[in-house]
Amino acid sequence: MKTITKGKKMNNINKIGLTALAGSLVAISAQAAEMTVSGATMLTYTSADGTEVTGNPFGMKTNLSFTASGEVNGYNVSYLQTSKDQFAGMSSARLSVDMGDMGTIALDQGSGSGLATIDDKTPTAAEEIWDGLDTATGANAQGLVGAAGNSGVFNYINTFGGVTFNGAARKGSGTALADGGKSGAGQSAWDFALTTDGSMLGVDGLAIGFGYGEAENGSETDTTYGDAEHMTAFANYSVGPVTFGYQEAYIDANVLGTDDEHTKAWGLAFNVNENLSISYGERDVVFKGAGASADVTEKGDGIAVAYTMGSMKIAGNMNEVSDNDGVAGSNDSMTEIAVSFAF
Repeated sequence: MKTITKGKKMNNINKIGLTALAGSLVAISAQAAEMTVSGATMLTYTSADGTEVTGNPFGMKTNLSFTASGEVNGYNVSYLQTSKDQFAGMSSARLSVDMGDMGTIALDQGSGSGLATIDDKTPTAAEEIWDGLDTATGANAQGLVGAAGNSGVFNYINTFGGVTFNGAARKGSGTALADGGKSGAGQSAWDFALTTDGSMLGVDGLAIGFGYGEAENGSETDTTYGDAEHMTAFANYSVGPVTFGYQEAYIDANVLGTDDEHTKAWGLAFNVNENLSISYGERDVVFKGAGASADVTEKGDGIAVAYTMGSMKIAGNMNEVSDNDGVAGSNDSMTEIAVSFAF
């Protein structure tokens, strides 16, 4: 009796072919994407002024960043996921498509885009001179600009003739949402930052920038107030180990009963050697009194020092402010020592 085995052989061949194809697809996927992991841990000791109840002054922050990148249809696609502080539950994400000469487009969920990337460019050895100080809870606290914000925004970056354009825009509120999510509020916004170095002007060591943006007050259908306007400009100049920087910013709130804000700041940083750097800076934020209210000027200053030894860094800040956030007689100060390890 003759046994027919042709069908079984063909099935086995098909299975072998599919298995080989699946293995090749896995191999291609593994080769197309590259994953990198980096992180840092920071230990801090913070001392506030005598009017505050500080509790435990010791703290720790751990950052982990996962970056994946690969080529998709001729474009370089990358994804960044960062856990900013595991104890505070903060995180950010960014999906980018590099289109070569056409620039890079991304969806940003907290990594930094547009005008917010140049909100304070004054040089410092460690943290900014307003870091750790009390502020109001409003988005414009401390006079920092950034109409579109960093969450739930589309970001476009490209360089034209030595000038880098970094633009951001969002539809609705600046809330980071999961897939399929919707924000109930309006408040659409857009902004941009233009930056360049001194090469196009023939001035070595110079870095300059300008930015502007607008944000709706209320929803798209609310015409009670005009759009809030944010703008800033900065210039930093480095000569040898010394860098001096100056910046001005203005926020026109366009809301009755809300102060406009005009910021002037400068900073001076000095690299003592390749490991040690120090800096000092000052900043005035004029809260232009709404209606018949008088203007109030917030005055702040800070000194910082940092020492780096390989992947280890020791840094310290001493910041203080008077008439904080435009409230006369509201003063605050902060001293922080931080030890960080990068890995």
